[in-house]
Amino acid sequence: MNAPHARLRILIVDDHPMIRNGLAAMVRGEADFELVGEAAHGADAVRIAPELAPDVVLMDLVMPQMDGIEAMARLRPLLPSTRFVILTSLTEPGEVQRALQAGASGYLNKTASAQELVNVIRAAHGGRRVLSPEATEALIAASQPGQPGADLTQRERELLALMARGLTNQDIAEQLRIALPTVKFHITNILSKLGVGNRTEAVLLALKHRLVPPAG
Repeated sequence: MNAPHARLRILIVDDHPMIRNGLAAMVRGEADFELVGEAAHGADAVRIAPELAPDVVLMDLVMPQMDGIEAMARLRPLLPSTRFVILTSLTEPGEVQRALQAGASGYLNKTASAQELVNVIRAAHGGRRVLSPEATEALIAASQPGQPGADLTQRERELLALMARGLTNQDIAEQLRIALPTVKFHITNILSKLGVGNRTEAVLLALKHRLVPPAG
């Protein structure tokens, strides 16, 4: 008699309990999947994953204490055969590129169906890289000439929108609850990515290309 095939060992990493519960139910519903653990953020994943040795990690990007990118960067040397599938609501080109550079085998939007996620998990475990249509479109748009702002991160877009409302650096720091040097760092990146020399030019370009909501 042939020995049964080993099930795919899956670790779920997400800071929202409801999402973890839904993903856990999906994993348990597949005969060839085995849920080996759950983590509420990247630091938890880094702590438990080496011992669990999952075949596939379902990883959120934005989490407290440690995000998915840093967690992947720390775990890949420890788990070279493990595949990482990003499950997130972010589809900005910069985030997709960062995830792929960090070693993600899959990038899927949280609006994906359970069957889509199952297919991506199996594909990633089989050595294929699978991107959601939204992530693919974002990368294509970013590669097209004449698309200013396509590589802005979500945080940079938030700052740009506040700049367009006329907020000062200090106002932005207080509203986003981040340090003033962090605001200045983000603004420097925004100006560089947009190819402009000052805040006024950045705001005008952002309004022209609808990177931020129009002032109302």
